[in-house]
Amino acid sequence: MNKTRSTVESRVMKQSNHPRPRFAGSTPPCQGGKKNKARTEELSREMFVRLTKGDAARSLSRRGLSFLGSASKYVFHAGLSFLFLLLFIGISGCNNNDGTTITESGTLEATEVTVSAQVGGTVKQLRIDEGAAVSEGDTLAVLDATDLVLQLRQAEAGIAMAEAQLKLALEGMRKEDVVQAEANFNNAQSDLRRMEELFAAQGVSQKQLEDARTRFTVAQQTYEKAKAGSRQEEIALARSSRDQASAVAAAIRKKVGDCYILAPIAGTVTKRYIERGELAGPGMAIVKLSNLQEMTLTVYLPEADIPNIQLGGNAQIRIDAFPERNFDGTVVFISPTAEFTPKNIQTRDERTKLVFGVKLRVANPDGSLKAGIPADVTFTLSR
Repeated sequence: MNKTRSTVESRVMKQSNHPRPRFAGSTPPCQGGKKNKARTEELSREMFVRLTKGDAARSLSRRGLSFLGSASKYVFHAGLSFLFLLLFIGISGCNNNDGTTITESGTLEATEVTVSAQVGGTVKQLRIDEGAAVSEGDTLAVLDATDLVLQLRQAEAGIAMAEAQLKLALEGMRKEDVVQAEANFNNAQSDLRRMEELFAAQGVSQKQLEDARTRFTVAQQTYEKAKAGSRQEEIALARSSRDQASAVAAAIRKKVGDCYILAPIAGTVTKRYIERGELAGPGMAIVKLSNLQEMTLTVYLPEADIPNIQLGGNAQIRIDAFPERNFDGTVVFISPTAEFTPKNIQTRDERTKLVFGVKLRVANPDGSLKAGIPADVTFTLSR
């Protein structure tokens, strides 16, 4: 049976000139007869058509994928080129250095002052809140000064004592003391004369004469000192003691005044670091004040643009929040030293180029500008 099947298939293949088909069924075409031969040829042609269509489909599929891959690559490269073009146009537009204007970007900054306690003490009063506007000299907080007040009283008492000693040194001894010293001197002088007369008559001993002479010398020096008053050195010492006591009292008095923490500038309270009842140490931050009425803005320009910028020159500032509004700025500082571009600043030149910092003062009377927001600065070049 197997031999017969092989013979029939070989004959069909030779007559049809087609590849040998494979049949799905288990029974091959029967041998002999025109009907079986025609059936075999028909089956062979169907198989050939199927195989041909499969090859064509696979070929078309491969060509389609190849075409789609090429198209995708083309679209990717075209899109990438378009993106670089937009980036170049955007950078050129941002700088806008067209020969008549120079435009650069920076960040607005406010003058900030951190007010700290100069002495230690418990916060007795806290008179401000965040967002409050204060004037220069306003009281922000009050610390407990009980201990310092007691120390001040003690120092003032020391001043009084030192001044009394100085006055005593300047005026010298009292008149009564001078009169007493003079009387003692006269009495000692009379005793000495009498002892000398008695000693000449051998009425007293040598020891008694020497004692009389000693009393006379002491009385004489005491009387001369009473008449002359205090020495200049003693007066200078008393005056120095008085000055020292005054300095101690002044230092304590200043500490008492420092318990009242005042605003050093006019501005807005942007941060409060302490609460009422807390213990503040010397140097501890109490509040932060920001002068929002006048902002500063720093931009960095290449060397080629610096000759076109002058101190006192005007510039226009814009921010994203008010795209149609111009804020007036004045150049107040141009750095005399070149520096490398800061990492957070972008200019139209490469980052490795040297640039010069230009600082502007921007008026902000209505508080529209806020610290920390980016801004564009446009310098108009004079012709």
